[in-house]
Formats: sequence, C-alpha cells, structure tokens
Amino acid sequence: MINIGVLYGGRSGEHDVSRCSAASVVKNLDTSKFTVTAIGIDHDGKWHVQERPEIVKDKSFGSILDLKKTGDWLVNHFQKDGKLTLYDTVTGRVVSVDAVFPVVHGTFCEDGTLQGLLELAMVPYVGADVTGSAIGMDKDVAKRLLRDAGIPVVPWKKYSSIEWLNNSEKIAEEISMDTGFPCFVKPCSAGSSVGISKVKEIRSLAAAMNEAFLWDSFVLVEQGIKAREVEFSVLGNDEPVVSIPGEIRPKHEFYSYEAKYIDSEGADLIIPADISYELVSKMSGAALKGYKALNCCGMARIDFFVDEDNDAFYLNEINTIPGFTGISMYPRLWGESGIPYPELLEKLIGLAMDRRERKNKLRTDF
Repeated sequence: MINIGVLYGGRSGEHDVSRCSAASVVKNLDTSKFTVTAIGIDHDGKWHVQERPEIVKDKSFGSILDLKKTGDWLVNHFQKDGKLTLYDTVTGRVVSVDAVFPVVHGTFCEDGTLQGLLELAMVPYVGADVTGSAIGMDKDVAKRLLRDAGIPVVPWKKYSSIEWLNNSEKIAEEISMDTGFPCFVKPCSAGSSVGISKVKEIRSLAAAMNEAFLWDSFVLVEQGIKAREVEFSVLGNDEPVVSIPGEIRPKHEFYSYEAKYIDSEGADLIIPADISYELVSKMSGAALKGYKALNCCGMARIDFFVDEDNDAFYLNEINTIPGFTGISMYPRLWGESGIPYPELLEKLIGLAMDRRERKNKLRTDF
C-alpha cells in the first residue's frame, strides 16, 4: 500500500482551518489502498510525526486532527526512491512516506515554499507546484496574469506597508477618488478571508488597512460590486476538468473567516448554482483558462463574482489548496458532480504520482 503523509497545521493564520481539513482527509482516505502518516507543523514551523492520526473535538471547528509536539524531527530533503524521510533525534525513530498530501493553507504552506522543499525531496505531492502555488497565493500577480489572458477581474490597487506609512492620507484620498466605496481591503498573500475588511466609508479605511498589514506587507484594495459568489472546482494536470458550479450566499456582511469556518449557519451553499446554462458555459471555460494561465495542476477552487445587475462575471481568485472540511466547497462540488470524497482523494494522489513520474524523466544534466 502507498503510505501517504498528511501534512497539516503550519505557520499561518489558517493553522486551525488546516487541522479541520486534515481531519476530513484522514477520515475519508481509503484504508484498503493507503496507510496514513500524520505530520503536524506547529506554529513555530517545527514538524512532528504523530504516533497515529487522531481526530479530536474542537469547540470552533467541530473536529480537528490532533497535533502533539513529539521529539525533535529532522526532514531529509533527499532520500533514494523518492520518499520523504524524517528522523527523530531524540528517539532515533525513522519515518518515510511515499507521497505527501499537503492539507495546509496560507503563508509558508500554500505559497510555494513548502512545495519547493518537496520538489527537492523528489517526493510526489498533491496540488500545484512551486510556480502555480506562488502565483495563486499572490493576488496581485494572479490578477495581472488573468487580465493578460483576457479573463475579467475586479479593478484593484496594490499598496505596500511603507507606502501606507509614509503617505496614508494621499493613498486614502486616491482610494476614495479612484476606487470608491464600498471597497474590500485584503492582504495580498493570505487566504480564508483572513485580514479582509469591507470598507463602506473613508473614516473606516485606516483601520482596515492596518488590519490587513498585520498579515502581509502588501495590501490590495478592490472595488466593491454588488455580486453573487459562484465557485467551481477544477481537477487535473494537463487535461483538467471542471465541476458544476456552486453559489455561496453569506449571511454575514461578506463571506468572512467566521462565515466560512466558525458559524455553521454563516452561509447557504447552493449546488448547483441557479445561473443560466450559457453563463455556466462561459464561466467554466474561464475557470479552465485561468487554471492554465496561472500554471495550476492537481486541483484548485476557482471563485467568481457575478454582477447582480447585468450578469457580468469576474474571476476573483484561485485557491491551489482549497479547504477540505466537511462543509468545504471543493469536495462538495465534486461530490455533486459524481466524484465522492474518497474517490476524489485517490484521484488527487494519482495525479501527484503521475506528475512526479514525468518529472523524473526530464534531464537534469547537460
């Protein structure tokens, strides 16, 4: 059987979300085909191999994968036969996995840094590679590539923390004149709606900017539009396929972190989304085009805004490691599209193994 290392936790504001997603993945992996090694990354970035995967109750998320700090583990970035091997310097224990399923979100996890380590280890891993992960995480870079590919995106501006510190009044005036209100203020490279604020008037702008700068050195300010939120799941490497669409109807001010994960009644998920066949066709085509434009592979959840007044659509963002919790849209959309959760996990692992096999055939010397 293939030994899957489920990697979870991480050094980001989405640490707890990751543990919730990981619990669902562990629960749904087919134990007749895979063995599971749970590898937790704590808030300090240290890796801890768990004695065995253990799902525990959590007051906010319902259930999460336990993360015990065990020993002092070293990660070998290269081991023969393409395995990821970890050594505990305290006990001498050695653990190897055949493939990695990163169920991690946010900074140092989803942004290409972790993927770079796994590439060095030459181990198969689920999801986008270094390039796709880095691009998908950086909202500004992603928007520029999508725009250049002819895919509509919501107008935005990018500011650095230094620019804001030195010219906050000028920037506030610029946002007021050019972007207007309401607008959304977002950390440039963060997920799960962490640090995002909806700003309705200029006097609330400074607080929103300062909050976003707690999570990133760069911030995006996006024009607010009255829109529906529609999402697609994409699966595949060179020949990706797209799921049916789902619509999110938040009961909060917007689809915030709390609405996504904490409040079980925070949003209604409508699957399939109630939109015309023609619009579904256009948006699914844009989803696949955007997936390829950002060099994605394995999987992604692609989020759109649909203008309530005229049905114009905008690609909002691409999530290269989408949520895998029990209420997450990525597995739910595939479930409604005919691929149940355990089969979806198996397909994702297969895509990772295929990609690694093809990369291993490439020349590395001249």
